[in-house]
Amino acid sequence: MTPLATFTGGVAVITGAGSGIGEALARHASALGMKVALADIDAAAIAALAAELGPDALAMPTDVRDASAMLALAASVHAHWGAVRLLVNCAGIETLGYSWDIAPQRWQATLDINVMGAINGVHAFVPAMLAAGRPAFIANIASVGAFGQMPMQSAYIVSKHALQAFTETLALEIGLTGQPIHVASVIPGPVATAIFDSANAGDVAPPNRGDAAAVERHRAIMQAMLAASMAPAEAAQIIFSGLAARDFFIMTHPDDARAIIAGRMAFLEAMAAPVLPATLRALLQGD
Repeated sequence: MTPLATFTGGVAVITGAGSGIGEALARHASALGMKVALADIDAAAIAALAAELGPDALAMPTDVRDASAMLALAASVHAHWGAVRLLVNCAGIETLGYSWDIAPQRWQATLDINVMGAINGVHAFVPAMLAAGRPAFIANIASVGAFGQMPMQSAYIVSKHALQAFTETLALEIGLTGQPIHVASVIPGPVATAIFDSANAGDVAPPNRGDAAAVERHRAIMQAMLAASMAPAEAAQIIFSGLAARDFFIMTHPDDARAIIAGRMAFLEAMAAPVLPATLRALLQGD
């Protein structure tokens, strides 16, 4: 039996399944023969995906920020299919702007979706995983941003640092239980998703504040980078291979991720103020 065969016939719950990496993971899980619960706030997107994937895919519109909604999702999945083998906490949003210009409501939404979404997922699904006593997997989708800094993306960077810390602690706690549940931190590098297209969607900046030109310049830079990057389907394949190997760190771009982590370690060791490389500073300033 190949390592990936461990997923065949199991139940996967994937948040953020309506687009990007979450959608690609749902497609890959289905191709492996898993029953897939598609959770996303975009009901139309997951309904279309479920119709495409067939009867072993269920669209379950869910707001991951709502702990009671996540508990209801877990109850529905368990009632329909039983034990969950794979939980992927993938729902996430991007936010652009100077820290002082981002509306408090947008800060809260970013933290609620990117951090509390995963925490709510663990709260809703892990007790039953522990009670089942069967091999299971939890994957939290972090980012290379969990190990670095980037101006104009402070809310996102803060959320991914927090998610990384949560995932590390969760792995230690699961280890204390002795149960066969594997926890993974997925570290995507540049993947061709629309996350920057929808950054700040629905947000209203405080009156007379915000550098709209700087936000749009940053958005355009990041959109161009992602457009030329790895396809979500390739990222999904890497992620599932890492899960099958029971890796804790699963990196879509290992060389880039290791370079960022090495830079972070050097920064902390030097205990100096953060400084942008001159070329990046010029790019962000439009020079």
